Amino acid sequence: QTTWVESGGDSVQTGGSLRLSCAASGRTWDTVCKGWFRQAPGKERESVALIDTSHDTTYYADSVKERFTVTLDNVKNTMFLQMDSLQPEATAMYYCAAGPTYDGLCSRDHWEYREWGQGAQVTVSS
Repeated sequence: QTTWVESGGDSVQTGGSLRLSCAASGRTWDTVCKGWFRQAPGKERESVALIDTSHDTTYYADSVKERFTVTLDNVKNTMFLQMDSLQPEATAMYYCAAGPTYDGLCSRDHWEYREWGQGAQVTVSS
């Protein structure tokens, strides 16, 4: 059984930074598509930052570009999301996820991802 364990969620003020971690165990680390999604109350889960490890490419939602960075530690089987210049609209539950490619590409849709972390709450106050 593969698992993803998240940590790093917290409450910060506008302009602050946080780093989320997601440690994987089992064979799931070999999955090509890895990334972070978030879900705010009353809203649909949305992709935030994704890594395609077969093409070594990344995707960032427009709302987080140049402020969020997704990285991998392939020795520790851990994925990170560095979040800088946080704004109140970033308040959400953040989930790490892994999934296969479809037609050779990583999907931005949450329903295509099979492995999920338990979630980490990020709250940004003004």
